[in-house]
Amino acid sequence: MSETINFTTTESILINVANLIEENKYYWVAIGGSPMMAMMLARKTHSPRAYYVVEDGTICPDPLEYVPFLSGASGAAEYRAVAWKDMNTVGFHCAMGYYDYGILDCLQVDMYGNINSTFIGGTYEHPERRFGGPGGANEIASMCWQTIFMADQEKRKYPRRVDFISSPGYLDGSPRARERAGLPANTGPYRVVSEIAMFGFDEETHMMKLLAIAPWVTLDDLLAEMDFEPLIADPLEKLPPPTEQQLTVLRAEIDPGGRVLGQGTWIEYTPED
Repeated sequence: MSETINFTTTESILINVANLIEENKYYWVAIGGSPMMAMMLARKTHSPRAYYVVEDGTICPDPLEYVPFLSGASGAAEYRAVAWKDMNTVGFHCAMGYYDYGILDCLQVDMYGNINSTFIGGTYEHPERRFGGPGGANEIASMCWQTIFMADQEKRKYPRRVDFISSPGYLDGSPRARERAGLPANTGPYRVVSEIAMFGFDEETHMMKLLAIAPWVTLDDLLAEMDFEPLIADPLEKLPPPTEQQLTVLRAEIDPGGRVLGQGTWIEYTPED
């Protein structure tokens, strides 16, 4: 009988993103929080030569081990960086096509990969809740060749259309919509990742497409946590569960204080023999 694996929803989404990070590719990563933790995990496990810049302009840092991850713009997060520049500099690099992928967290992501990090409900002038806004996320989503989005699997986070487009995906989904808006050709959303699913986008319609699902949930469970029904790949793949190495690195090296990992809810999963 297989042993039960215990992990949190937060650990699951971080590992799902980390599994996408490739060797010898260049990434522009949102400052602090989940995107940076996923990059650190990938570099400590399977992709030590994944190169990245941070939203604030720090180029390819190597944060200290055995300390809790601190948000960007701190000495620990910028340890042994190749260079300390600014957001404008890395934005110019991105506009020149240097970054293969961007990685962003978001409040909402819709059926065409547009993301919202500005407000929820109401209007821009009178929102029900206002948030910090995109920061450098607009530049990342606009100019990286491909963008990876992270969002917990909750119905409120997957609306048919976002309340406000803070950073562009495929806009209205029509052909060349990004180019008509002045964005570089052949760029756009690549993956949307949650703790239980991996989505891509259809090449023709640009609609979100479910590619893989966690083995401990059903398709109905997943669709209940979305405000629209995505396209579904055939065959629909299964996401791999977290490995012992990945969980150990997250808990012992990246976030031993549980500042981020402690925010998730627990999952108990017993793999089938």
